[in-house]
Amino acid sequence: PLITASILSKKVAAGLDALVMDVKTGSGAFMETLEDARALARSIIGVAGTAGMQTHALITDMSQTLGWTVGNALEVAEAVELLNGGAREARLEEVVLSLAAEMLVMGRLAPDHARARERAATAVRTGEAAQRFERMVAELGGPGDLLRHPARYLPRASIVEPVLPPTEGWIASVDARAVGNVLVGLGGGRRVAGETLDLAGGLSEVAGIGARVGRERPLAMVHARSPEQARQAAEALRAATTLADGAVSPPPVVHETLVREIVAAT
Repeated sequence: PLITASILSKKVAAGLDALVMDVKTGSGAFMETLEDARALARSIIGVAGTAGMQTHALITDMSQTLGWTVGNALEVAEAVELLNGGAREARLEEVVLSLAAEMLVMGRLAPDHARARERAATAVRTGEAAQRFERMVAELGGPGDLLRHPARYLPRASIVEPVLPPTEGWIASVDARAVGNVLVGLGGGRRVAGETLDLAGGLSEVAGIGARVGRERPLAMVHARSPEQARQAAEALRAATTLADGAVSPPPVVHETLVREIVAAT
């Protein structure tokens, strides 16, 4: 109930007509089990419905890193790459397009999910999404050319090196919360309020569940300020990753969509 109230109070106060929630489940989520994620989603949808705000919820996977990167500047760079029509990680793209399509359908800007997804994908492909994001950054006081020249503004770590697995194999599972703590150890998250963040620290080229890793394919590339920091991050990432001897199928990206239609009071 407290989580529901915290999330919805601002949305209801803003007077939204419709809302799409991305409720995470998995080792990196607050609601680790699918059952708990469903309970939170139903709570949000139900309370929003009593306020007359139609709400849908997508339950999406957070049992591993979403995208190829972990870190402040690194994740922004990955988002910029996606918006600029460059390389994009399939799971990240799926979550983005699924949420966008749900919003377009709820807003009656597309007649169905198939055409809504195509419209969202077209916005990325044509550069329309990038242009709008760039205008948003500028309106908020940021640089007006972030998407054209991201390297000018996103800091880089002095050390970038591979994190090799202890043995060759397939990634069977990942403790995503522990991976988040790797970022904290690299200075990218606060241990205490007011602590200065190292925006350059993190992980890139992160291998996902089902990937075969070994000497030719590391678990990730670590971005650090010192050799000791890089060493500690590598050890923590290895400890957070479980390998298998055979091929492993990754979990679904979008588990399900929960919907409640709002019926006008008589």
